Parts: sequence; C-alpha cells; structure tokens
Amino acid sequence: MQLIITDAWLAKSRAIHLSGMKLLVSLCAVSVVLVFASATLYHWVFLKGAREGWPIIGTLVRLVVKDEVAQQDRFMRENIEVMAKRLGEMQAKMIQLESLGERVSGLAGVNPAEIMIKPGQGGRLVIGRDLSMEELQATLNELDQLANQRTDVMTVIESRLFEQKIKKMMVPTQVPVRAANLGSIFGWRIDPITGRSALHTGLDFPAEPGTDIFSAAGGVVVTQEYHTQYGNMVEIDHGNDLITRYAHASKVFVKKGDLIKRGQKVAEVGNTGRSTGPHLHFEVLVQGIPQDPQKFLDAGRTLAGAQALKN
Repeated sequence: MQLIITDAWLAKSRAIHLSGMKLLVSLCAVSVVLVFASATLYHWVFLKGAREGWPIIGTLVRLVVKDEVAQQDRFMRENIEVMAKRLGEMQAKMIQLESLGERVSGLAGVNPAEIMIKPGQGGRLVIGRDLSMEELQATLNELDQLANQRTDVMTVIESRLFEQKIKKMMVPTQVPVRAANLGSIFGWRIDPITGRSALHTGLDFPAEPGTDIFSAAGGVVVTQEYHTQYGNMVEIDHGNDLITRYAHASKVFVKKGDLIKRGQKVAEVGNTGRSTGPHLHFEVLVQGIPQDPQKFLDAGRTLAGAQALKN
C-alpha cells in the first residue's frame, strides 16, 4: 500500500509505503487510540450529565444506583438472617450450658449468687425473629457477657471440685494391706505380751512377711525410723492434723520428706518391734489422738459403692 502526502504551500509531495505487517500495526494503533478517546469522551459526558442532571443520563444513573442499593440491601439482609440463625443456635447452646452449670454447681457446693451470677438468665431469644443490625449487635454483646460469666462459674466449680478431690485423696480410706484378714481391732483388749488390759490404738492386719503395705491416702512422710515398740515404722501426714502410722514393717521403701500418692507401696509386712507375729499395725491419729481406723475404711467402702451405683 502506498500513501502520497502533498503540501500545497511548499509544493512538495511525500510518499509512504506500507507493507502488510506495517498496515496491520497501524490499524491496531489507530483502533486503540479511538477506543481510548471514545471511553474518555463517554466518561466525561456521563459524569457531566450525572452531575448536572441531564434527563436521560440522570434517569439511567438513578436506575443503576437503585439497583445497586437493592442488591446491597438484599445481600446484607441475607447475611443478617444467616447470622441471626447462628446466633439463635449459639444462644440455645448457651442456655443448655447454663442449665448444666447450675446442676454441676450444686454437686460442687457452689451457689451462683456467690459470684454475682443470676441463674436462668439467658438473654433475649432471637430464633425466628427478624433482627436489625443494632439488635443483632446488642444480642451478641449480651451473649459475650453471659459467656464470660459462665466461664467464671466454671472456673470456680473446677476449683471446688479439685479441692474436694484433693481432700478425698488425703483422707485415709484405702485398706493398707490387700487380701488380708483383720486381726485385733481398735479398743481395749488383753495385751498378748503382758496379759493386762490395754488400749489397742489401731488395726492389725496379719499377713505373710513381705506382703505389700500401701498408703491409705496421699501425703508427706514425716517419720521413717525404727521404734522400740513399733519396729520399722512410717508415718504419713495427710494435712488437717491427720496422720497415719504403719508399724512392724520388715522393709521400708520411703524416707522422710517423700511425697506419697494414694495406694503407693511404702513398706512390706514384717515382725519387727514389739510384735508376736508378722502383721501390719495401722493407726490413724487426728491432732495426735488415736482414732478408730475402721471408721475411715468403712467410709471409703461406702463411697466406692455409691460411685459404682452411679456408673
């Protein structure tokens, strides 16, 4: 393709030769320029007409804006409905949790009023209601506050239950020698050595030498020594001025200051000290005064039976 450009003033002519590739590139460049110019002109005219309120353009703008607002409103309403449904489900679960908390607090001996919680206060019910954004936000705030209160209640309940568990673990209710017959019981008896009436301050469990002796509860070893009367002896402090004593052992496996778990092996049955045969002499002392160990062991059996019935 050949283009001839003539200048009338200078009386000159100029010829431009365009091959197929150059022609294609030139057409593309011209098309891009025209599209850009058209878009710029359309944008300028549209904005000017929208600002000045030209009849056709103003109507078109209002229709577009109205459609966008409707779409946004519909989108927001759908999201609010979904959030309200989820909020209703959360609130129903919160009410169930509140009811469970009240029952558990009764088991733990906790009164919700002690920590400024009003029982049965679940907030407004939102299931099946159309909520505005303000109502939705207010309900969320109420649920957040209620969740914090429930957390406080559960924390106190956990602390009380843990405290109760520790107390139970520290009370000597476990039989210290398994599969052993009970010998002499707590109380007055004829002393087998002197033949005189004397107070027997514990329980005797006759058993073969080497039979395992277990701690009746958790605690701390406060005495581990050889005593002329009790032979190899271990004393465990369980707190609250309560101590258990294990006497006449052949071997001892703990020392003073050791932390002892409930049911832990502490010694083996023997015949040391003032004894007429291999057995464990088991005592429970409260503020240094001997108590009948059988009452503690019976309480442990009663508690175990009650738990078995619940299960």
